[in-house]
Amino acid sequence: MARYTGPKNRIARRFGANVFGKARNPMAHKPNPPGQHGAKRKKKSDYGVQLEEKQKLRACYGMLPHKMLVRYFRESLREGGNTQGNFIQKLECRLDTVVYRLKFALSPFHAQQLVSHGHIEVDGKKVDIRSFQVKPGMRITIREKAKSNALVKQALDRSAIDVPEYLSLDAPKLSGELISVPHADQIPLPLPVNVAVVCEFLAHTS
Repeated sequence: MARYTGPKNRIARRFGANVFGKARNPMAHKPNPPGQHGAKRKKKSDYGVQLEEKQKLRACYGMLPHKMLVRYFRESLREGGNTQGNFIQKLECRLDTVVYRLKFALSPFHAQQLVSHGHIEVDGKKVDIRSFQVKPGMRITIREKAKSNALVKQALDRSAIDVPEYLSLDAPKLSGELISVPHADQIPLPLPVNVAVVCEFLAHTS
C-alpha cells in the first residue's frame, strides 16, 4: 500500500488543526483554510458532510486510502455488535497507529515509515506491515538498529503528548504494550470526527 505523500500542511489548514502533530504548527503561519481569500465556507449537502467527516478520519490516521476504510467497515459489519465501535478499534489497533500513540514517532507518517522500513518488532519478531492488527498483550518494540534514531528520541521527549490509558510504555527500553482494546471515548483523535456519519458514508459507497 502506497504511503501518502501529498500536501500535509494544506490538509491541516483545511480542518483548522495541527492534525498530524507537527512540531511546527502549520496553523501558526497560515491559519486560514487553503484557497483564494481563505476559501469561503459554503453550506454543505448531506453527502458533503459525510465526505468531510471521512476525510477528517483519514487525516487522523495518516491519510489511509478509501479502500482500506471500506475494508475495515465491511469487517466490522460482519463481526456484528457495535459496528462503529468495531470500526474505530480496527483503526486504532493498526501497528502504525500504536507506534504513534506510544510516542515512538513524530507523526502518523513517521510511524508508517518506521514500520514499513522494518524498525518495529511485535513480540520479538520484525513486522513491516503497517496495517498489522495489534492484539491486547502484544509487546511493541523499536528494533536495536533504530534505538539510536534521533527522531525516535525526539518523539519520546515530547512532554505535551500523553500515552493513552489502553497502552503502557517502557520508555527506557523503547517498548510498549497494548493493554486492552480501546473504547471510542479513550481514543485521542486530533479532530472531532463523527464516526457514525463516516460509517453511513462507507455503507453507501462500499
